[in-house]
Amino acid sequence: MTPKSRSRVIAGGAGQAAEAARLTAFPREATMGTVARLLEDERVLGALLLLPTVVLLGLFIAYPFVKGVWLSLTSATVGDHGQFVGLANYVKIWNDSIFQRAAANTFVYTGLATIGKLALGMWLALLLNRHFRGKRLVRASMLLPFIVPTVLSTFAWKWMFDPTFSVLNWSLYHLGFIQTRIGWLTDPTMALGSVILVNIWRGMRFYAISLLAGLQPVNPELHEAAAIDGATGWQRFWRITWPLLLPVTMVVTLFSVIQTFADFQLVYVLTGGGPANATHLFATYAYQIGINTGLLGEGAAVSLAMFPMLFIIVVIQLWYIRRVEGA
Repeated sequence: MTPKSRSRVIAGGAGQAAEAARLTAFPREATMGTVARLLEDERVLGALLLLPTVVLLGLFIAYPFVKGVWLSLTSATVGDHGQFVGLANYVKIWNDSIFQRAAANTFVYTGLATIGKLALGMWLALLLNRHFRGKRLVRASMLLPFIVPTVLSTFAWKWMFDPTFSVLNWSLYHLGFIQTRIGWLTDPTMALGSVILVNIWRGMRFYAISLLAGLQPVNPELHEAAAIDGATGWQRFWRITWPLLLPVTMVVTLFSVIQTFADFQLVYVLTGGGPANATHLFATYAYQIGINTGLLGEGAAVSLAMFPMLFIIVVIQLWYIRRVEGA
């Protein structure tokens, strides 16, 4: 070894010794260096970034769901943890006529409301896609129902449906369409129809805004060329607009079905599940059993009964969405 290389080794050893002495004297810098090296690993950094989300999902979604499943398998009531009863609660509600009515109402409510929101939302989107004076103001007004709290707007509808002070009955009577008052919320059939009507009124704006966004990439030249070829307005919509909007429509419908299937506020404020349990849905009946009567186990079973049905609907819709996007 030459004198020059020997001096380099000595200098390197002295530098390492000095660095070790510095880290010993300042352990915080050693810790920061270790953390920096760990953060350079993409897997460690990704796990740390996901940790807050995982904690929140675990606390507010996973834990309540698991707790609900456990409650549905027990005879728990308010103030009593109860005992494990297995599937007894599910067997009991399956033979419950009110639960059967609530299940049927939920499917009817979700189906009719979704069709109404899709039809009216599509109509609004096509109108708002045209050029007219004040278009931006009208588009912005579509967001007003979402600004007003659901409970507040539903109370306004409840007043409109009131058998004594109903503005609807007053208008229809003075226009000569009716001679006696209509029990919008007191007749079982009319009550369910009224609830569906309010849900359509509130939800069609969501469809309209989403479909309007989907209409923006559609090239107007396609419609112009089809019009020159003699295509009618309906043919242009069915052959051009609808196929291009179908992926967006399916995604919007998926979210709408999930929200409508588990709806609670609107029905609870308008009818509370009445008259005579005629408008109960899964959510409102679960609330009545679990909270009002204190049967937590049975209430949890009712609320979880919608899960497999909703899961099947969502799986079918997701399969269809992928099929449409892949076509």
